[in-house]
Amino acid sequence: MQFTKLEIPDVVLIEPRRLEDFRGYFMEVFHEKVFRTHVADVHFVQDNEAMSTAIGTVRGLHFQKPPAAHGKLVRVLNGAVYDVAVDIRDGSPFFGKHVGLMLDASSAKMLWIPPGFAHGYCTLKSDSIVAYKITDFYSAEHDAGIVWNDPDLGINWPVTSNDAILSDKDRLLPTFTNIPSLFTFQENLIEKTEDPYKIQVNS
Repeated sequence: MQFTKLEIPDVVLIEPRRLEDFRGYFMEVFHEKVFRTHVADVHFVQDNEAMSTAIGTVRGLHFQKPPAAHGKLVRVLNGAVYDVAVDIRDGSPFFGKHVGLMLDASSAKMLWIPPGFAHGYCTLKSDSIVAYKITDFYSAEHDAGIVWNDPDLGINWPVTSNDAILSDKDRLLPTFTNIPSLFTFQENLIEKTEDPYKIQVNS
């Protein structure tokens, strides 16, 4: 596997090695020891999957508040999405900044998004399927988010506000400046849920 730190170094792009022959291909998409060595020492507790029928479907920007904060390992099983992670950690040199890139099924690249980030994506192809592993269980009580098209974030989404397809819930999310202070840069966020978290990205 290849691991690449992005503009916000705690967000890591992971590219599995694909072995192909006349039958098709084989690849490892997750290996606990390798992940802990090169990315983060975490324990995944839940796998989620979402299928979006139409191009221009936006899901996000979502996060869970402490003590149920979680990291995500995101991959696309079918189609393609523009995937975004926004740093919402107070004191971070990247506070309010984001990384955005395309993830698609053909490349099989994955994105690690640690706690302290809001996450969302926009579908680029119909019937796109996104799967992600998370480090803490879903909690409706701690579910939170930021409105996807907040101009203060400056995200260059591949769809206009008029054309985007969103849930009513996501349309009503607060702006970035209206969310409370929940995360602190370099704070051991998952430790609050008795799940140790330590970034160990190789240079």
